[in-house]
Amino acid sequence: MLVKLSSAALKQTHGYEYAVRFALGGLVTVAAGLIGSHFGVAIGGLFLALPAIFCASATLIESHERRAKEKAGLSGRRRGQQAAALDAAGAGLGSIGLAAFAAAFYVVISASIIGAFVSAILAWALVSVSAWWLRRKLRTTSDHAGAEHGVRSARG
Repeated sequence: MLVKLSSAALKQTHGYEYAVRFALGGLVTVAAGLIGSHFGVAIGGLFLALPAIFCASATLIESHERRAKEKAGLSGRRRGQQAAALDAAGAGLGSIGLAAFAAAFYVVISASIIGAFVSAILAWALVSVSAWWLRRKLRTTSDHAGAEHGVRSARG
């Protein structure tokens, strides 16, 4: 499955789906605030690190992909699951980048606010791109190794 940017996807999304995304995102943020007020900001911050929109977007991505395949007369269940899984993998890689952002910001903030933001953004970009590249490289390597041993990959 290739990852690509398409403005056509914006036209496929209904208004209520955006409302669901924003509502769930808001609920996750409020829940993190409540947790933070009860257990302290350090614990609340951990819950804010959850990509608030992910909960809604994974289900919406799955339903869009499933509907698109069913419209073509095919079963779209597997395709929807794969698309949601790809989104989850991206969210995981983004979370690793977010942790690098937080660590760099924490280390540099006492010296310079602007320096902290610049170093944190650079750390996020470097770690996120490196994690994506490493995942792609390991997946490609494992696919080739499986093919050599007669094992068929899930991507077919």
